[in-house]
Amino acid sequence: MVSRIVLLIVTTFISTFSLAQNTWPKEIALKSGGKVVIYQPQPDDLTGNKLTGRAAVSVNPTAKDEPIFGAIFYEATISTDKDTRMATLETLNITKAKFPGVEDQTKIDKLTNLIETEVPKWKLETTLDELVATIRKENIASGADFNNKPPKILYRDKPSTLVILDGEPKIQKDIELDADRVVNSPYLIFKEGNQWNLYVGGLWYKSTSVKSGWSQNTKLSAKVKSIDAQIKKQEQEELQGAEPEKPVVREIIVSTEPAELLQTTGEPVYKNVLGTNLLYLDNSPNLVFKAIDNQKTYILIAGRWFAASSLQGPWQYVGADKLPADFAKIPEGSERDAVLASVAGTEAAEEAKIDAEIPQTAKVDRKTATTKVEYDGKPKFDDIEGTSLELAENSNITVLKDASGRYFALDNGVWFVASNPTGPWAVATERPKDVENIPASSEAYNTKYVYIYETTPEYVVVGYTPGYVGSYVDGPTVVYGTGYYYPPWYGSVYYPAPVTWGMGYAYNPYAGWYAGSAFVGLTVGLFVGAALHGWFHGGCYPGYGWGHVSHYGDVDVNIDRGDRTVNRGDRNVDRGDRNRVNGGRNNVYKDRPGVATREDIRGRERATTRPSTADRGAVTDRRATDRAAANRPTTTDRRAGADRPTTANRGGLDNRPTARPANTANNVYADRNGDVYRRDNQGNWNQRNNSSRSWQSASNFDRGSMNRESQMRSRSSSRNYNASRSMGSRGGMSRGGGGRRR
Repeated sequence: MVSRIVLLIVTTFISTFSLAQNTWPKEIALKSGGKVVIYQPQPDDLTGNKLTGRAAVSVNPTAKDEPIFGAIFYEATISTDKDTRMATLETLNITKAKFPGVEDQTKIDKLTNLIETEVPKWKLETTLDELVATIRKENIASGADFNNKPPKILYRDKPSTLVILDGEPKIQKDIELDADRVVNSPYLIFKEGNQWNLYVGGLWYKSTSVKSGWSQNTKLSAKVKSIDAQIKKQEQEELQGAEPEKPVVREIIVSTEPAELLQTTGEPVYKNVLGTNLLYLDNSPNLVFKAIDNQKTYILIAGRWFAASSLQGPWQYVGADKLPADFAKIPEGSERDAVLASVAGTEAAEEAKIDAEIPQTAKVDRKTATTKVEYDGKPKFDDIEGTSLELAENSNITVLKDASGRYFALDNGVWFVASNPTGPWAVATERPKDVENIPASSEAYNTKYVYIYETTPEYVVVGYTPGYVGSYVDGPTVVYGTGYYYPPWYGSVYYPAPVTWGMGYAYNPYAGWYAGSAFVGLTVGLFVGAALHGWFHGGCYPGYGWGHVSHYGDVDVNIDRGDRTVNRGDRNVDRGDRNRVNGGRNNVYKDRPGVATREDIRGRERATTRPSTADRGAVTDRRATDRAAANRPTTTDRRAGADRPTTANRGGLDNRPTARPANTANNVYADRNGDVYRRDNQGNWNQRNNSSRSWQSASNFDRGSMNRESQMRSRSSSRNYNASRSMGSRGGMSRGGGGRRR
């Protein structure tokens, strides 16, 4: 009977993880009339792709028996997919099992051995939001010296658009347009005769100078009309039948240095934040507050706080732990609660830091995965300060040279190695030495967040944390970008560098970073122009939309059009049809030849074959978030067969018992000692004693720790609910690409 119970615990544990639903606990009926119940697992730590944790379980051997409560402890290797916000436990090793009051160690050992034997036959799943809400680390410090100096911050009280140029205008002949074009801007700016033309928010503007003097153009030439028709057609396809926004004439502000734009609709209108001495700016897309106590104005941009005496500035940086105490009192579910992720000490800030530690993983086939490195001229390398590494300045993807003379290319989160700067390239089994010491002042800083977890003769398991795409832990909170200005490469081609400022980056707890107020009123035409004429949308300017809504309470619908990526090589726009949830943009590994992610494997289990992706042209932008678009053949077989059991030989996945919601509260927990506790509706704790088959008032235990466990479990359910609403209503906000070379 013990062996049967143990096997059913295993089955229930696995089935529960697989369903990954919010209704906990789960139960499975026994033929004997009894049941097995498993309570929501309690992950303790995540380091790289290694997860440790515990779970409380209970077993009724028969319908007449009292439940036997216990705890199991596990170590797991996970694969993750940040588009679906799911994680698969690829391996699971039960390190300890305890049933308080059961003294027969032989029976407990048998249970543990059975679990370890059965686990490889099953797929275990959980949600990333459950991990985020239930893992706690004492300190997560980046150790990086980020540049938190404020950019130039402008304020307007009427519809305005900030047009960013990366330095003075760089003019280049565009063969397709048959016109001179400004290449160092994401906006479509080209010249016809003596007139410059700019497309913004459904309208055309004209000027005799790129940097000033813009006004609406109501008399379009034949050339401009032709381009306008292409853009409008693209907009209609993007809107998919929805009504387009009515164009609004805007003031055009051009900046040749890093800048941010604050704007209101008319004079500023402030409203009170419930339960605080704070006011928030109501008629603005920006996150702006006024503290009544000190009369200072605070703004949040790219995860950083700045303060001034008024909206006109001058602005000074304020650490997330130096804000007035009322910021931490902003109620979840209230207006502007999105800022809580940027307020030190809040649950939202702690969860954002944990999320920044969760990697996106993939399995790379060492035989089929490859890359191609292109240089604008002869390879040019410069030293990276404080390291033994050198960085290629004029390459289409990141290339590092180490002290031994080897070359490492980083292409969409996969390391490759070669003995020459031009290859041939092989999948690397180790990272370049000294990569951990790359400073934030270097453009290659993000490469330190791409890891190699495991190697075999057939494959390499790799992964990257959000730092690779621009989301960094800076002390008590997360920020976007390093704050440093990186010079672009400008030769026969123009390679834009990563940016922190200019896009009004804001943080969404379920979808990551997205560009905000800088793109108020813009339409897809901006990105059609960027795609047609050489600026990579998914790199420096990843998605846009505005409207700061409640992220932790009820989630409202937000404007979002950031579900497409741009393939610069064939000057086309890929609208993300392969993955309408997020456009596949939270996972740079997606659909890449020779690289299998968790979702790829799931898809291939549903269908044995996939059509090959069409030739999308050679990608030239070294900072593209998804450069693998060119010639994407389908890998012969990237299913799990090579390294994990198939459906047929995994113990009969289709016949496994189905766990169902248990008719009991999700209020039983296992502590780190393996003791089992139950919390009632009044917050009282009782400890289980299997010998007496009773719950007894708990006294000598870590009450504070168990209270936190209870709070985190409740919060994980809330995160799962809000994440599903967020993804469903928004169509998936863009997670910033950061403009890094991939």
